[in-house]
Amino acid sequence: MTRQTMDRQDFEHRLAELRPRLHRYCARMTGSTVDGEDVLQDTLIKALQAQADGAAVDNLEAWLLRIAHNTSLYFLRHRSRHPMVPLFEDLEGAQLPEADIVAVGFQTFLQLPELQRCAVILKDVLGHSVEEIAGIADCSPAAAKSALQRGRAALRQLAEQPHDARLPLMSDPDRKKMATYVRLFQGGDFDAIRAMLADDVRLELVNRLRLEGRESTGRYFTRYAEETRWRFAPGAVEGRPAMLVFDSAGNMEKPAYFVLLAWHGDRIVAIRDFLFAPYTLEGVDWVRLG
Repeated sequence: MTRQTMDRQDFEHRLAELRPRLHRYCARMTGSTVDGEDVLQDTLIKALQAQADGAAVDNLEAWLLRIAHNTSLYFLRHRSRHPMVPLFEDLEGAQLPEADIVAVGFQTFLQLPELQRCAVILKDVLGHSVEEIAGIADCSPAAAKSALQRGRAALRQLAEQPHDARLPLMSDPDRKKMATYVRLFQGGDFDAIRAMLADDVRLELVNRLRLEGRESTGRYFTRYAEETRWRFAPGAVEGRPAMLVFDSAGNMEKPAYFVLLAWHGDRIVAIRDFLFAPYTLEGVDWVRLG
């Protein structure tokens, strides 16, 4: 379906359908499920603006992946979070089964050079052809094929190395604040949590809505007070302090989603709840701390 046959509603519906696949790309390109979500949101904003400006699109997924690719590179380069990785010149091309690639941690992908990372994700995770990889990465098919072979070989070597979940570097006061927040959630004492909110607190229900201010955000806890299926525990996601949320009706060995918090002093200034973004759990590093 081309862009010309889609109205705004159809376009947004297709973006929602493709969101998990786009996140699979962004998370592996940035080495983080959380940063990948940030890049994904920027990608969707750019896509909506381009659609409103009349951009012609023949292949929607490839078009979105080109935007996601460039947005990922911008994120990595301009926020200076990770060094550039030189090309590997001495590795033979080797096939790594797709199931193994999907299971590789996001930080492992980050150790590949950009084009190799792009090629492996697009081919072995998302199933695109070498020609499509070349179009998305703006390179020749020969360069895409070479990057794919080298990336597979490098990733196989990296995947065989020991891997540990990243533990958060939390001070004792921060650890106590997180433990208190989780304990209050466990006990359903949401009035006490509301009292901890900053006046200008920001709430993001990822992939659903954003709220700002204590009064608006306070209503968020009302929904949790009505729900009994969730179980809560302090933990870390990609080294970030988090509240892990488990589904008592499902698999209690792995969180169903997680919630990130930001503090200023003793006040909560931001809450980022991933309830409506279950795709962010794929391949993520997490650890339970209590």
